[in-house]
Amino acid sequence: MSDLRLFPLVLAGGSGTRFWPLSRRNRPKQFLPLTGRPLVVETVARLAGLCDPGDVTVICGEAHAEELRSLLPEHREGILVEPAARGTAPAIGLAALLARARHPEAILVVLPSDHAIGDVEAFRRAIEGAATIAARGDLVTLGIRPSRPETGFGYIRVGEALSAEPSAHRVRAFVEKPDRETAERYLEEGDYLWNAGIFVFRADRILEELAAFAPEVHAALEAIRPSVGTGAFEAAVREHFPRSPSISIDYAVMEKSRSIAVIPCECGWSDLGTFAALGDLIPADARGNVLSGETVAIDSSRNVVWARPGKPIALVGCEDLVVVDTEDALLVCRRDRAQEVRRVVEALERAGRDELV
Repeated sequence: MSDLRLFPLVLAGGSGTRFWPLSRRNRPKQFLPLTGRPLVVETVARLAGLCDPGDVTVICGEAHAEELRSLLPEHREGILVEPAARGTAPAIGLAALLARARHPEAILVVLPSDHAIGDVEAFRRAIEGAATIAARGDLVTLGIRPSRPETGFGYIRVGEALSAEPSAHRVRAFVEKPDRETAERYLEEGDYLWNAGIFVFRADRILEELAAFAPEVHAALEAIRPSVGTGAFEAAVREHFPRSPSISIDYAVMEKSRSIAVIPCECGWSDLGTFAALGDLIPADARGNVLSGETVAIDSSRNVVWARPGKPIALVGCEDLVVVDTEDALLVCRRDRAQEVRRVVEALERAGRDELV
């Protein structure tokens, strides 16, 4: 890796509404210590050995900048503040401008800030392999080998192996979240991977692809570009960045480009998208209950319980529930409907209960 220079970009602007009531506007999921330390801190920590700490950028909204500076004091200079939320494509483009200005063949490594990785060494090996391919000009994504017929993830359909790197493949298609029957078929067929939202590409290449497929995003970036490395940069970002359309990198580029490669990866990845995913972090008991805090489960199976300190939770004869207790709110839902917790946040917003969201 000595001849490649990696510039990780940690995307820390999400709200994590499916983790309500633990996650709130002022403390979204990436700030929760679900793995012992806040998820965003864990994300940055697993980059050790892949890059120079000074080459790490963490992008966030204005509301969370100070907390990030407190959590990541050694990366304070690398915290990039968006003046408005515009999705991942403009954020990645902005980071690409900065990286390319520092190194002509800078390789951007785009990482969500709120995922968990069980096997950090396997993750690092996958990133190193992806960087080698990206250096040749491809846009690379990591695909997670599925372990179950998951309906909550998008999928990547794998194509032919790359001749220069047999462990990597062309991407045949990005596939939306499937229904249960389709997800079971994907698992059986074996040529589908989970889309982890982890990308590796040269900074100049992603800017080229944005120019080709998302010209309005690229126009906003071009208006900012002359100010990079000058005292006028922050003002230029405040003026021009909000003019970009709001769009994800998936829709803007990845689903349109013909230069996409995927590396299959087994690294104990979890997107921690809902409370049901806490089973990826916390070992279940003999009856499949995932219990955090002081919890008593009697004749109960396959429940997920998060108890707050000093307040025990007891279950009797319960199955397939999610129970989450916080200082000012209590969530109870069916485990198979954990994806719908965001509807609670939407209902509270409509009711004007801003203090709860």
